[in-house]
Amino acid sequence: MAKTLELLFVTDIGKSARISIEQPVEPIDPVQVKLAMEQIIASTAFFTANGNLAAVSGARVVERNVTDYELV
Repeated sequence: MAKTLELLFVTDIGKSARISIEQPVEPIDPVQVKLAMEQIIASTAFFTANGNLAAVSGARVVERNVTDYELV
């Protein structure tokens, strides 16, 4: 099962932006995640098509199951 931590932001023009981190260290510490997100915003290191990251919107862990089938 693949897990991804999604960091959700609001940009300076009011649009949504997301940064995905594969295989996050668990358990997730919400306080540390928010602090890291605030540091990402302050660094202005990321620019999206929807503008600069401006505010923390949320975070979530997404789990994904993949089943491969052999086609004969």
